[in-house]
Amino acid sequence: MNQRILTINPGSTSTKIAVFDGETQVFIQNIKHPSEEIARYNSIVEQYEFRKDNIVRVLGENNIALNSIGMIVARGGLVKNIPSGIYEVNEAMLADLREGVNGQHASNLGGIIAADLAKNIGCKAYIADPVVVDELCVLAKYSGHPDFPRKPIFHALNQKAIARTYAKEQNRKYEDLNLIVVHLGGGISVGAHEKGLVIDSNQALDGDGPFSPERTGTLPMGLVVDACFSGKYTREQMRKILVGKGGYVGYLGSNDAYEVEQRAAAGDKKAAEVEEAMIYQVAKEVGAMACVLKGKVDAILVTGGIAHSKSFVKRLTERVGFIAPVSTYPGEDEMRALAMNGLMAMKGELQPKEYK
Repeated sequence: MNQRILTINPGSTSTKIAVFDGETQVFIQNIKHPSEEIARYNSIVEQYEFRKDNIVRVLGENNIALNSIGMIVARGGLVKNIPSGIYEVNEAMLADLREGVNGQHASNLGGIIAADLAKNIGCKAYIADPVVVDELCVLAKYSGHPDFPRKPIFHALNQKAIARTYAKEQNRKYEDLNLIVVHLGGGISVGAHEKGLVIDSNQALDGDGPFSPERTGTLPMGLVVDACFSGKYTREQMRKILVGKGGYVGYLGSNDAYEVEQRAAAGDKKAAEVEEAMIYQVAKEVGAMACVLKGKVDAILVTGGIAHSKSFVKRLTERVGFIAPVSTYPGEDEMRALAMNGLMAMKGELQPKEYK
C-alpha cells in the first residue's frame, strides 16, 4: 500500500502543502502568494489553476514526483454542513465548492485542486473535517428566533485531531470520552465532544462565544441593531467589526496575542485587563459546555497558538480546573491532522463518507 500522502491547505494569501510517508512528514512548504498576484483574479475559484501550478512547481523543485503520491487530502472548504469525517471529493462536492454554497473562502480551492491532481496521478482525493462540520444536537441549533438558527463554524479539524491524540495517550477511544476542546487562535472555538460527536460549539467566525484577538464574539444585540441603522457604518464595515476589527484589535489595536501579553507584563493596565477579560469569556464558554455535557467531563483540552502562553493557560486553568483535568496541546498542525485522517482511511480505521 502506497502510504505517501499529499496534503493541501489553501489560505487567503498562501497555499501550504506537505508530504507524509505514513506518519512521517517528509516535506512541508508554505507557498506565499503576493497580494498583487491574488488581485489579478475576480473570484476565489479563478485562482484554481494559478495555485495548482504553484503546487506542481514546488513539488518538482523538491524532487517529489507526482506519481509517487498515493492519496491527496485537502482542507475542507465551505461545503454544506456535514458530519465529521473524511469525504472523497465527488462532482456534487466540486459543484458546491465552486459555487461557494456556504460562503467564499480560499479553502474552497482545496478539494478542487486535489481532485484535479488526483485525476492526473490516478489516486483518490479527499477532504477531512471542514470548518462546517455539523454534529450539533437539536437543542444546540436553537438561537432564540426561527429566522436565525445556530450553525456551526469552528476549528473542527484541529479539535478532532487533538481529541483523538488525547484519547490515544490515555489508551482509550475518542468515542468513549466526553471532552471539552478549547482552540485558542485568531478565532476561538470551544466544543463539547460527547462520545465522538461535537454536540455543541460556539460559532467561532462572526459573532458567537468569546472574543478573540480579532473577532468580537457575542455582542449586545440591541446595540448592534442600532449601529446597523445609525448611518455610521456600511454593511461591509459592520462585518469587518465582527471579524478583523474586534477583540484585541478593537480594544488595543493589535491582533498579536504575544504582544498583548508582553504589554500587560510590562505594566500596561489596559492590555492586562483586556487579556484577562478574554480568559474570563473563554472560561465562561467552557462552563457552558460542561453544562451541555451534564458535568460529565473527562478532560479539558487546550490547543491553538495562544496555548503556547503558559500564563494564559495557567489563569484559564484556575477558572475551569474544577470541572475536569486540563491538558495543553500548543499550536495547531492542520497538515498532520489531514494526513492522519487519510492514513486512518487507508488502514480501514476510518470509513470514507459520500458527500451528497
